[in-house]
Amino acid sequence: MVEQKAWKINGFIGILVVFVLIGVTIYSFVLEQIVLGVILATITAILASGIRVVQPNEARAVIFFGNYIGSVRESGLWLIVPLSIDRKISLRVRNFNSKTLKVNDIDGNPIEIATVVVFRVVDSAKAVFDVDDYEEFVEIQSETALRHVATGYPYDTFDEEGYSLRGNSQEVADELCHELQDRLAIAGVEVMEARLTHLAYATEIASAMLQRQQATAILAARQKIVEGAVGMSQMAIEQLQQDGIVELDEERKVAMINNIMVAIISDRGAQPIINTGSLY
Repeated sequence: MVEQKAWKINGFIGILVVFVLIGVTIYSFVLEQIVLGVILATITAILASGIRVVQPNEARAVIFFGNYIGSVRESGLWLIVPLSIDRKISLRVRNFNSKTLKVNDIDGNPIEIATVVVFRVVDSAKAVFDVDDYEEFVEIQSETALRHVATGYPYDTFDEEGYSLRGNSQEVADELCHELQDRLAIAGVEVMEARLTHLAYATEIASAMLQRQQATAILAARQKIVEGAVGMSQMAIEQLQQDGIVELDEERKVAMINNIMVAIISDRGAQPIINTGSLY
């Protein structure tokens, strides 16, 4: 099914014609021309059945004896094909908030995830005739697409390589939007945006994964501290030798580097030992 324009004329002209026919019909009955009056009354009723009011951001798919003959998108009062029926379709932008789903990521970890989908109908014929209920279709396909995308990524990456649900939310949202558009095109629906609204580890593994994240952060911080300590030790020895303050042999260099590394890397504050010399 492809949307097409339905035949229509200004509804006020149609109402004017209907009132004229009503007057002529009454006049025919007054003159006792019963047959003519019945014919005119029938024509008036048939013509009046084609008057429709279309609201802004609304479409009406017109069906004439089982055949789709077009849609009316322009708002206002219109006279369409008499004896036809129509299906009203909203063209407004709408949101769909999915339920919080429990799925497994690509590593098999159970996670909780939810999304919001911004969509609108762009083809009234597809929305009416190609699916039973396009709103229910959007709901089911959105959750199906979300499950499919979520199983293709890990929740988080600890080696800073590859995409993850937490670290690459924009890329995941773009893929989800494309996935939804492919699925909902059959229903005449345009997906304007899709975003994750909830993302978390499932309750049964949340504490363990939190400890893993904390350990990863501690290791990364330790690595930075060690790199800084090595640089500071090297700079201190070079400065001492350059200024000629003290002559350091290899053994004393090792001892100084050891003391500086311990003072910087240790979790606790360093306790200095002052050498005051011998009392005797």
